[in-house]
Amino acid sequence: MAKLTIGVGAVLVLLGVVGYFGTGRQSWTALIPALFGIVFLVLGAVALNPDRRKHAMHAAAALGVLGFFGTISGLIKALKWMGGTEPARPAAVISQTIMAVMMLAFVALCVRSFIAARRARALPAQP
Repeated sequence: MAKLTIGVGAVLVLLGVVGYFGTGRQSWTALIPALFGIVFLVLGAVALNPDRRKHAMHAAAALGVLGFFGTISGLIKALKWMGGTEPARPAAVISQTIMAVMMLAFVALCVRSFIAARRARALPAQP
């Protein structure tokens, strides 16, 4: 999961940078995914250390939840857009939707990993 966290961080940095420069540098808020991505990169790097993995991955999962709830409005606007209501800032809606879907998938994978780790600890040791 540490490498996945690093990958998610890299994609978020790319999303933020492309969004910022792709919109003509109109607003620094286009860089918000990049800021989340930097934190994911750091947490993924910390999680490479087995002694710190558990805390780093729980922090990454919590950040994923925050990222999802912070971008869910963009996902809702994208659904309305598909229904015919064009948003005021289409690039922002696209960026928020991509980040929302990424965060939801990341959190789901984290939860699955946490459950698997707990089950593995509960199994008796093999001789």
